[in-house]
Amino acid sequence: MENLNSANEVNRRQALGVIGASAVAMQTNRVGIGTGEAFAQEGRGNDPSDLEVLPPRNRIPLSFIIDDSTCLVNMGHFCMPQFAAAWPEREVYRQPWKDWPREIPDRFVREFGEWCAEYSVKGKYSIVPYPACVGWVDRFIPGWSKRELDDSLALVRDLMVPNWDIHPEMISHTRVVDLKTGRPMDEATSATMENSFPQTDISTDYLAEYLAYALRVLKNCDLPCEGITTPGGFGNRVKDKLPIAVHQAVRDVYGTELPHYFKYVRGEQESTVPTLEYIDDSNTVDRLTINVPAGTGDWFGGWEGTQQSDPDRYCDEDATGGRMVEMIKRGEPAVMLCHWPGMYCNGSKTGFKAFQRVVRSLKARYEDQTLWMKCSEIGRYYAVKALVRVSRVNETTIEIDSPLACDDFTLKLSTKGNIVPSNVKSEHGQVDLKNVKNPPQLSAGTYVRNGDESHVCFQLASGKSRLELALA
Repeated sequence: MENLNSANEVNRRQALGVIGASAVAMQTNRVGIGTGEAFAQEGRGNDPSDLEVLPPRNRIPLSFIIDDSTCLVNMGHFCMPQFAAAWPEREVYRQPWKDWPREIPDRFVREFGEWCAEYSVKGKYSIVPYPACVGWVDRFIPGWSKRELDDSLALVRDLMVPNWDIHPEMISHTRVVDLKTGRPMDEATSATMENSFPQTDISTDYLAEYLAYALRVLKNCDLPCEGITTPGGFGNRVKDKLPIAVHQAVRDVYGTELPHYFKYVRGEQESTVPTLEYIDDSNTVDRLTINVPAGTGDWFGGWEGTQQSDPDRYCDEDATGGRMVEMIKRGEPAVMLCHWPGMYCNGSKTGFKAFQRVVRSLKARYEDQTLWMKCSEIGRYYAVKALVRVSRVNETTIEIDSPLACDDFTLKLSTKGNIVPSNVKSEHGQVDLKNVKNPPQLSAGTYVRNGDESHVCFQLASGKSRLELALA
């Protein structure tokens, strides 16, 4: 994740994201790829007014991306002197880092994770494999016992994994690591820091090898992983190669069907729909990477945990304004961003308290219209939305052909007279659909009717399925 120098400074990742999104768009268009929305038009049947793929459960996806998190190590404390050595002219790196705690304790991870579970919050949580070169999460970290490290990893597996994607944020988030020796580069310069790596063009194979190195450390820790997060400007000079490298590395190490990554923050005038990026022109799902963007800057405690939170920039007290509200009203995924030290805020937890207020405000106003999801879940759903083919066979049969399965697939269709959704059939069997009276009750295996229109939600299998209609 790109470092944020102050709460009032323009998010550098956002600025890079505007450029990066344009570059990716040009690259993807060149090889026959489009945005999710462009592809989604193809999945709405012959008559878009009759058949339309809606968001999951006809709700707007919400997600929370957490960068710079790992086991025990306070990245703000340990990154600061390394960044200062690489960029001595930058005022932001002259902060009194020695006064900050070296640890973000597991008791805070538990407090945060349990509160989020209570409010159904989901998202992405980084585990930096070799945090600031302090130690390896799959071996030992000097300053903590092996038991403390093992307990910290167990907490992530038990508490965080069910609701959060786990990503490496490259290997160290500070020094570039020599893959042959496993040691960080000696000299701290912009050329040897992951935040600005690489400074010259590198091969796709080497980029994939670097990502895979980080992924293998997490696999050694029995942590599941379907994607990666870039630290700062990592990969800026090889943006066209990054989706390919992500695809190769995540599939090679984990065998993941649909790799995804987080790098970009989309601005106010840009769509936050995930971007489908094929690595060649074959246009097949097994050659696909999903780019899942955030839609906000970090307006909590910042990457170092010293900034004053400004929660109203996400949403105000009554959730009538703010960036999250803008995305919800636009009907696109609303993904907010922060850094883990900015939740803990060196023990004051002011960022966490501000985040809690944002979540409560969103819940009070939009609970029935939104759905918290992992980034991987959002990416998968919008990949399906883009690629699925939906068509009427006859008045009582709708055929659905999808290369991917997904949860809570939701379809709007015309159901005039006494004809209503009855069941969904696939090679896995038949699921009978139940009628619910209120839209907020819509979930997998149900439908809700409003006049001559029905919204039906079900678990979509890969391959061909049939939605059967029948007399009520």
